[in-house]
Amino acid sequence: MNGKVVVSGVSLILVVGVAIGVVVVVNKNDSDPHIASQQKSVKAMCEGTDEPQLCHETLSSVKGESASDPKVYIQAGVEATMKSVIKALNMSDRLRVEHGDRDPGIKMALDDCKDLIEFALDSIESSANLVNDQNLQALHDQSPDFRNWLSAIIAYQDSCMDGFNNETNGEEEIKKKLSEDGLDHMGKLTGIVLDIVTNLSKILESFDLKLQPTPGSRRLLEVKNAGLPSWLSAADRRLLARVGKRAAAAPNVVVAKDGSGKFKTIKEAIDSYPKDLKGRYVIYVKAGVYNEYIIIPKKSANILIYGDGPTRTIVTGRKNFVDGVKTMQTATFANTAPGFIAKSMAFENTAGSSKHQAVAFRNQGDMSAIFDCAMHGYQDTLYVHANRQFYRNCEISGTIDFIFGASAALIQNSKIIVRLPDRIQFNTVTADGRSKKNMATGIVLQNCEIVPERALYPTRFQVKSYLGRPWKQYSTTVIMESSIGDFIQPEGWAVWSGNLYLNTLYYAEYANSGPGSNLQKRVKWKGYHGSIQKPEATKFTAAQFLKGGPSGNADDWLKATGVPYTVGFIKQK
Repeated sequence: MNGKVVVSGVSLILVVGVAIGVVVVVNKNDSDPHIASQQKSVKAMCEGTDEPQLCHETLSSVKGESASDPKVYIQAGVEATMKSVIKALNMSDRLRVEHGDRDPGIKMALDDCKDLIEFALDSIESSANLVNDQNLQALHDQSPDFRNWLSAIIAYQDSCMDGFNNETNGEEEIKKKLSEDGLDHMGKLTGIVLDIVTNLSKILESFDLKLQPTPGSRRLLEVKNAGLPSWLSAADRRLLARVGKRAAAAPNVVVAKDGSGKFKTIKEAIDSYPKDLKGRYVIYVKAGVYNEYIIIPKKSANILIYGDGPTRTIVTGRKNFVDGVKTMQTATFANTAPGFIAKSMAFENTAGSSKHQAVAFRNQGDMSAIFDCAMHGYQDTLYVHANRQFYRNCEISGTIDFIFGASAALIQNSKIIVRLPDRIQFNTVTADGRSKKNMATGIVLQNCEIVPERALYPTRFQVKSYLGRPWKQYSTTVIMESSIGDFIQPEGWAVWSGNLYLNTLYYAEYANSGPGSNLQKRVKWKGYHGSIQKPEATKFTAAQFLKGGPSGNADDWLKATGVPYTVGFIKQK
């Protein structure tokens, strides 16, 4: 992502020994009005954070007349976070040089970490540009974008750490070194800024500042049916409408295995992405089974890839954890670019239930949309890695944690198919990875069908199947307006390990139907909210859950169009 930060990320990476935060010894002479004002301001900024002492140390660098400006404190927090990201990136580079040849698993984990920290640098640069370029009103209005970028940084940090095998001494040693010398501090500073942005309205009140309410927010809740997300241009919407009607979509390139297109492989089409593209790059993939591994790089923004239907255009692979591949790298198809759209295709991983983690589709592209697609696999089928994602009219199948990640992922009007696992396994539909309480993330299934596959059906009451389990401390999952089959265990949700995270998770259900929706025997955990009321459920509708854009309203992200899409409740008017 091209930022407007004065000092580029690349040049900063070359600096050795970057300081993470500036700790200032403050004269505690309260008779100095400037010092007293600064201490009051720092207290107001930090009292709602999980790391108040580190917050005070970081923000105490702000002095002088600017000490009464809350924006300056946010800038200081973002600057410290950026320095910590750069230090972590330097550390990952050094460890790759020192240990990359020791073991293939170590090399893969360190390669993933380097990529992930570079993505984190992109996100903090976007945050810095927002803070530096906008006034407090605009900053407040765009807080959904701000929170999304900060949440993504934490997701990348967690993914880096999760890539190391705790049961392998060499990997555990490097994981500890990377955490202690960079990543842990990076996560804490990111969390501080995230807490401040989340509590911004309250903080501004303590500075005697009152901002104007975001226009149109109440009106938006009255919308019942809308269309594609409005970050798509009008041309994009018309294009998708034509694709949906099977009319010619005027693709930039055509892929066909029989040679009737410009390319025979999807990878060749992705590699043909123009350097200075303005607008959208459209790739049409004709019917066929494409046995290849695809990564859409972050520079290839705004790709629309579509096929002849999820039963006819299929991308397939079988990389898996048991065969020595790290989870991130098992993906058959991975997208890391913003503005990505996929339509009328299937992505599958055929490794099987005995091969453990084996991703079919991994997505971390912000403002991405997946329509009329299928994602088939077993464990870890759909990796909703980070950032805001929308899925509509899809078919997703798997066994263990087969919808997982740390994004804001809303899956609407889709079929969730639970498959037959190995004899000693059980099924969990979701495993959300929200690790900090103020992350703007979670998994929402709305108006979906949760059903067993044909092979599972005869033994569906013997094989235990659950709606989800808590992968991280603040795991957040909501099932609403969905049909739940009778095969889901009466308790509904499974533990991850003992009592881990049961008090801090957020699981909820709303207006579901089907025999599996009976709540009488559901778990009694503190974090399980049972059947929530409509005002609470509204927070997880598209209008609220996928906020973004210049005004911070869902109106920037979910504007009415001709393609079916629902911003609010589907079954309840």
